[in-house]
Amino acid sequence: MTHSPDDLEGQLREHRAQIDALDEQLQALLAERAGHAQAIARIKQADGQDPVFYRPERERQVLAAVRARHRGPLAEEDVLRIFREIMGACLALEHRLKVAYFGPEGSFTEGALRKHFGGAADAVPLATIAEVFRAVSAKVADFGVVPAENSAEGIVNHTHDLLMHSPLVIVGEVVLRVHHQLLSRAAGLDQIKQVAAHPQALAQCRAWLARHLPHCEELAVSNNAEAARRAAAEPTLAAIASREAGMHWDVPILVANIEDAPDNATRFFVIGRQGVAASGQDKTSLLLAAPHTAGSLHALLEPFARRGISLLRIESRPARRALWEYVFFVDIAGHERDSAIAEALAELDGAGRIVRRLGSYPQAV
Repeated sequence: MTHSPDDLEGQLREHRAQIDALDEQLQALLAERAGHAQAIARIKQADGQDPVFYRPERERQVLAAVRARHRGPLAEEDVLRIFREIMGACLALEHRLKVAYFGPEGSFTEGALRKHFGGAADAVPLATIAEVFRAVSAKVADFGVVPAENSAEGIVNHTHDLLMHSPLVIVGEVVLRVHHQLLSRAAGLDQIKQVAAHPQALAQCRAWLARHLPHCEELAVSNNAEAARRAAAEPTLAAIASREAGMHWDVPILVANIEDAPDNATRFFVIGRQGVAASGQDKTSLLLAAPHTAGSLHALLEPFARRGISLLRIESRPARRALWEYVFFVDIAGHERDSAIAEALAELDGAGRIVRRLGSYPQAV
């Protein structure tokens, strides 16, 4: 059955009218939600104590409910992103967060920040991971975002070394799918003489570079956004960086998604000055120590296994106290205030095994 142009235009007008009506309702509901956020701010300020505006555990619960209600047709990831932006904008009416992050604009760390806090937070780029820790410790920033580990290349050593000695705690995590773009003003691959990127990005694209740019010199730089800045000025240099970095420096994508592992992802920590309450879906990160004797690692982990607590990750790092002494970064499922975990931690405390409790925080959504 065919429809006349007038029939088709009438159907389009009907759907557009419905969309306009829904948009009006959405806008009214957003204003109502924002009004409740302002009311919450007034209640917190009237309490007379130093108010806590950002509650990671509450946001995790809201996003978990959004995911449970999701039925399509929009992609779940898109719906979660929309709600993160709504929550971030409403939070800004209570208190506008200042969040420090490692790297200049266009870096993957900024992408993790925006995924977690939305566009309403004030992002403060800093040149080193240590500067992010200092900014949060000195209350120059409310929170910080730093890279923790990559699915292909392992942990970011500098972040973990700083966590050993910092009074800050992990209050959240962000998992970001990482797609590396080859950015260059060159007309083709044969015109490229150098490829610049952070060492981890170079490592994550090692096989692709060996196949397609074996003749090029590889330049390790402090971050991928810096590589994009150089590619904007040097026509025979290509950068491995994010799509956002290419847009920021106006460098076109010569080849898209050159990472060797298609499921490449990076985990980031959100660091803060105070711990957070349980959300119902949490992780706890610990720094544990063991003597260099047989069975010592088993003694560290056995209290968790005996109580049915899931071990999610374990990484060793030199303790830097004596030759061949190590500490262990351990992630377990649950919050440190959960009864089984609290018992296990008390047992390890009594044995002198816990060096630091690095934080309990909501698992990434």
